[in-house]
Amino acid sequence: MGIATVRTAVPRQARLTGVVESSQAFLDRAFVTLQRSDPIPKLLPQVRLGRMPKDSPALAAIISSWLDAFVNVLKDGRSVLDREGVVRLDPNPRIAVLVEAGILDENHAPVQAVRQAWAAARDAAETRSAAR
Repeated sequence: MGIATVRTAVPRQARLTGVVESSQAFLDRAFVTLQRSDPIPKLLPQVRLGRMPKDSPALAAIISSWLDAFVNVLKDGRSVLDREGVVRLDPNPRIAVLVEAGILDENHAPVQAVRQAWAAARDAAETRSAAR
């Protein structure tokens, strides 16, 4: 078995399996995927303690990977997430922590891409909810 990537760890539910996945099952897998590359638990303390510079290329690469993973998870979840699931995946509080620490710029294109993906997932969940 190969190394899990965002694409293999959180596959598109209907296209790959033919089985409709519940919002909670998707969230369980999504959180595992996002936690793997989350820069806040381990790297943010290093930056705050001065052990890692805010402009470190390694930190930038990890944050970029995490933002990409977030976009992919949100895109994959559009067809299955309910409103509560989308709210639980809101990236804005985590982005705010990184912006406040001076590690991330709020106007950075990948940040905007994550926010747009989240808004699209929220809109899709609202549309499905209204159709019921």
